[in-house]
Amino acid sequence: MSVRRLAEPAVQPASFAFDAAKAAEVRTWIAKYPKGREQSAVIPLLMLAQDQEGWVTKAAIEHVAEMLAMPYIRVLEVATFYTQFQLKPVGTRAHIQVCGTTPCMLRGSEALMDVCRSKIHHDPFHTNADGTLSWEEVECLGACVNAPMVMIFKDTYEDLTPERLAAIIDEFEAGRGDMVKTGPQTDRWFSAPASGFTALKDEKNVLKATRAAPSTPPAAQPKADAASPSPSQAARPKTDAAETNPAIKSPSDVKVSPTVEKAASVETPREDAAAANKAEPLVEGVAKERSARTPSDVEVSSAEGLKAQDQAAQAGPDVASAPSLDDPDRPAAVERPATPDDLQMISGIGPRIESTLHSIGVFTFAQIAVWTAEERAWVDGYLRFRGRIDRENWVAQAKALAEGGEDEYMRVFGRKPR
Repeated sequence: MSVRRLAEPAVQPASFAFDAAKAAEVRTWIAKYPKGREQSAVIPLLMLAQDQEGWVTKAAIEHVAEMLAMPYIRVLEVATFYTQFQLKPVGTRAHIQVCGTTPCMLRGSEALMDVCRSKIHHDPFHTNADGTLSWEEVECLGACVNAPMVMIFKDTYEDLTPERLAAIIDEFEAGRGDMVKTGPQTDRWFSAPASGFTALKDEKNVLKATRAAPSTPPAAQPKADAASPSPSQAARPKTDAAETNPAIKSPSDVKVSPTVEKAASVETPREDAAAANKAEPLVEGVAKERSARTPSDVEVSSAEGLKAQDQAAQAGPDVASAPSLDDPDRPAAVERPATPDDLQMISGIGPRIESTLHSIGVFTFAQIAVWTAEERAWVDGYLRFRGRIDRENWVAQAKALAEGGEDEYMRVFGRKPR
């Protein structure tokens, strides 16, 4: 930031006082702050002084300091720090701030500055011969989509061409600045696309007054059947059986059970199954006898899973249409390895998700490394936050870990696995 100093003594007025209207605003601003914190109003008061005089004079700084019982130096620090305060006289009819930040520069702001140099003064912060106009280059003014643009006092003028800015300057010089259209100087509607609206052209769908009323009042709508699955449950696969579980294929060396018997727990009444799950939760270190079962027969550990299992059993046509266990083309089911891979090494998998993956028969990096889009979508139905498999690239992470462990992961991703 360049050094900002007060104007030369020759142009400084001898005194300053707020007029009646501004004095009322001063009292309003000071009253907004708690007793003992009135000095927080220093910036609003300096802005009021600038609005009244056109720039911040030395006398105004001293006057504000006395009103707020502040040392002069503290108010001077504020005035010289913030570039919104003009410390030298500016044009009485227009002070033009030309945005020179990248979006405006790419859209021709340099040509706008050339207009100011030719019509006002070659150098910024200098008034024209009559003292009515001045200009400066500033940083972003916040209308990047409508670049290039300028600000004159508190109004912005956007989508400018050199010719349009020259005409605006002439209007202000003639005292007709309040007649100039603010905002975009084209037919653009505020910050809408320059080519015009492409969506939401009809507002009746988004306005409350024209929104269609529901055909059935909420109170009159029938209650959901207790047996009907919730939306989150309906999105899940109907069963954990191997023939409808595309995620448990594995290219690893884990032996595949050639034949499996249906687990007795599937035929166990719900109360017995719940008791069994309560006594034997599905977590890492699950009882050894479970490792003899196929992943498709591992009980779901939560009450929600039991409900989904019940619903799957009642689904009828969907389950009946699935391939049988004897279908040679069904995805291979694997036994739980004695030491499953630490799936939490994959970024995005924590203890709860790892437990969920174990419950549907996923135990190794090699399994995850070859998931197809269909298989990823199938597993995604079991996750609370959808889409994280692709978003966090589990497949690529698992592939690196399956091929070379932590060293290969670091070579591919440049960091250690989580």
